[in-house]
Amino acid sequence: MQNFTSTDVAVLALELLPAAALGLAGERVAKTAQRWPRSVRLYLPVIFAVPYVLIASIHQFFSWPWFGLYAGLPLVVTVLLASASAADPEQHGSWQDALILLVLGLAVDLRWCEGAWPVGLAGLGKLLLVDGALYGFVIIRQLRGTGFDFHFRWSDWKSGLRELVFFAPIVIGLGVALGFLHPHANIPRPSMILTWVYIFIFIAVLEELFFRAWIQNLLERRLGSRLDAAVARKMALVITSVLFGLSHFNKRSAHFNWRYVVLATVAGIFYGRAWRENRRVPASAITHTTVDAIWSFWF
Repeated sequence: MQNFTSTDVAVLALELLPAAALGLAGERVAKTAQRWPRSVRLYLPVIFAVPYVLIASIHQFFSWPWFGLYAGLPLVVTVLLASASAADPEQHGSWQDALILLVLGLAVDLRWCEGAWPVGLAGLGKLLLVDGALYGFVIIRQLRGTGFDFHFRWSDWKSGLRELVFFAPIVIGLGVALGFLHPHANIPRPSMILTWVYIFIFIAVLEELFFRAWIQNLLERRLGSRLDAAVARKMALVITSVLFGLSHFNKRSAHFNWRYVVLATVAGIFYGRAWRENRRVPASAITHTTVDAIWSFWF
């Protein structure tokens, strides 16, 4: 088991702060930021390089090119989304939105930036990318209808657990039939609660933010400007689910893991349905977390 330093833990907490602040008071923070000079809003994301500097310095891993990436990429994201906000005030989706999501998705999925971090700490790099995108989409783009809000509602649990009930028999049956899932006995224990919380914070929320709040949301808006609203919603759900499935192609395998892709695509349908009902990230994250937890405990 890897031993983490106090600096590692402090940097993790530092990187979680933007998501916590925007998830708890996103609208208030965005309104406050609008009173800042434009130059401050545009150049502020450079500070997202600070966690890299701290970790790289402590672990003697510092590299100027990587520093330039972590200082420059959030700035590029901010400038592009400022441009998108001006060109697309109705938020139907722009090429800038698509480009940013494509680059961020590939960077995480193909592990482009893992070489910048000491072994075991690459997750901090992914969090930095999310922080930069969050700042851009919440503060600069002010994208509506994302549902990125950590004030839980009963409806979140209702939607999330309902989709779990619909999905579980399908995924278990399909997963066993494909030879992907292998049931095993595991007695419930208190530590499972901590596992659920860990999955929720570090996996489900991040993936649901990216795929549902941003991709599915923007696809609905883009397609809805050309098609019937109901058709647009269904198409956005399917397309996002396929993309979500494909993002798992290299998980738990050195080669294209088609079984995982199939199961994740099906899962994406139900996660997307949970988010879409009230446009709430917590709802789909509850479904996502519980599915992953059940898999971890009993499959």
